[in-house]
Amino acid sequence: MGQDAFKVAAAEQALRYVEDGMRVGLGTGSTATKFVDALGRRVAGGLKVVCVATSQATQAQAEALGIPMSTLDEQQFLDLTVDGTDELDGALRLIKGGGGALLREKIVATASASMIVIADASKQVATLGAFPLPLEVVPFGLAATRNMITALAADAGCEGELRLRTLTDGKPFITDNGNFILDCHFGSIDAPEELDEALKLVPGVVENGLFIGIADLAIIAGSDGITVIGAEEGELS
Repeated sequence: MGQDAFKVAAAEQALRYVEDGMRVGLGTGSTATKFVDALGRRVAGGLKVVCVATSQATQAQAEALGIPMSTLDEQQFLDLTVDGTDELDGALRLIKGGGGALLREKIVATASASMIVIADASKQVATLGAFPLPLEVVPFGLAATRNMITALAADAGCEGELRLRTLTDGKPFITDNGNFILDCHFGSIDAPEELDEALKLVPGVVENGLFIGIADLAIIAGSDGITVIGAEEGELS
């Protein structure tokens, strides 16, 4: 099995937690796409759910599959969110935002009773940070915001280049909310909670890609099969 097949396996496993009548948050990214595809097949077979997307891309995919969609204004509390991750450690701390949807992903996840993370085994790490940490930042005052991030991150033990995410034409990548993304190449984040708190002090940072204390369960697929981290199977509320 290749990496793509592992993503499918994790997505299929997550479907076991989706029950008739649930309100479900749909994540963004290559692994989340597999879950949306699988959910679409279940909906076509009669499963009744109402879903909220974390990005315009996921919204379009779900609508094309005939999945009933809503918004957080209409569904202010969700039963479950299923999303992928760029990195996760053994304590279910995540780095997300490689696809640029971290703000909406965090809003949807925290509006949910439970969050399931699905991933192939390559995403599991001992220490977060090899994957650059995305920060969604407002365009105004970018240089000042960057300087403050650098200083506060250093206080939290993290140093490295902060790169403005750009498109192939060199123009800045724009999130669904009209913001920029700074990718922080720290290499290692030894104290994620401390860094998370530090980044919250920067006015120009809308949200950071550290998801701490949010995920309840991780389903990881690899050559050794399916590994579950977190709540025991059947115990996810």
